[in-house]
Amino acid sequence: MNGQGIIIDLHGARLEGTLTVPAAAKGLVLFSHGSGSSRHSPRNRLVAAVLQREGFATFLFDLLTPQEDADPDARFDIPLLTDRLIAVVRWTAGQAGLAELPLGLFGASTGAASALGAAAALPQTVKAVVSRGGRPDMAQAVLSSVQAPTLLIVGGWDAPVISMNRFALDRLRCTKQLVIVQEATHLFEEPGKLDEVARLATAWFARYLR
Repeated sequence: MNGQGIIIDLHGARLEGTLTVPAAAKGLVLFSHGSGSSRHSPRNRLVAAVLQREGFATFLFDLLTPQEDADPDARFDIPLLTDRLIAVVRWTAGQAGLAELPLGLFGASTGAASALGAAAALPQTVKAVVSRGGRPDMAQAVLSSVQAPTLLIVGGWDAPVISMNRFALDRLRCTKQLVIVQEATHLFEEPGKLDEVARLATAWFARYLR
């Protein structure tokens, strides 16, 4: 399924993305990438392809410009990433064909923190959140404000991140679930493990993006 290149101008920053909308789309999932990743991430593109086959529109985009992404501090600037994600969510709300679709956020690594921040800021708009190998602990200040049903997915061999996700799970007050994918590392590079992530994410969005 071919995607459409999108450029969004935000306060001097030009954000690039790829929007794919299947016929009769039943929801829209925005991807918030982690540190050092981009809209070209093969892992997120695999998850997006599965979502598209199940009838969900997907929007993979970069929250940082190439120049900003070269700055390690910007990569971990959660308030900046969250503000950018909120701006992109609001952009989609003004687009014909997208505005009426229930919206979900898929965050990986630090992108999970910005996804939860955006969900807390836009409780009427964000209907579901999925985190893959995420750092939801970096959104500690807003976790109790998140209302969107939230799924945290972590690899069973990713012990430090499991602890961080359990910390976040205890502080979330919404519908929530932590799934540990056994025999998987942080990037879910083992055979079949990323497919399991895609299946879990698709089932979560299918349940809550109505």
